[in-house]
Amino acid sequence: MMKRLIPAALAAVMAVGSPAAALEPLSQEKYINDRLIAARIADRIRRECPGYNARMVYAWNQARALKSYARNKGYSEAQIDTFLDSKEDKRRIYAVAEDYLTRQGAREGDPQSFCRVGQQEFANNSYIATFLVAR
Repeated sequence: MMKRLIPAALAAVMAVGSPAAALEPLSQEKYINDRLIAARIADRIRRECPGYNARMVYAWNQARALKSYARNKGYSEAQIDTFLDSKEDKRRIYAVAEDYLTRQGAREGDPQSFCRVGQQEFANNSYIATFLVAR
């Protein structure tokens, strides 16, 4: 029994000490998820409110920075691509964004309600507002 326990314990200790073992799933990485949710919220605002456009180059640069952040934390390209391609994670991010918009007063079919949310994001100087520009 002891002969099998010691190698198993050593393997477990080595695995815990490795950077890959310390990584949480990307779907649970708060910084990345918060940024993706903010980008989705901004996208919904700009699509629904005729008073806003997207800062597309800025958004593209933020996406590149986010991928770089994930790589620097130790996530592989395969892990990042799997996360970004995940329909389940996309649905989850979209649902959180929709919940936020609803709680802020945005209503489907009411463009002005989305405009008001956008105005509030600008007033709060939020990360969401950085993706938007007034027309």
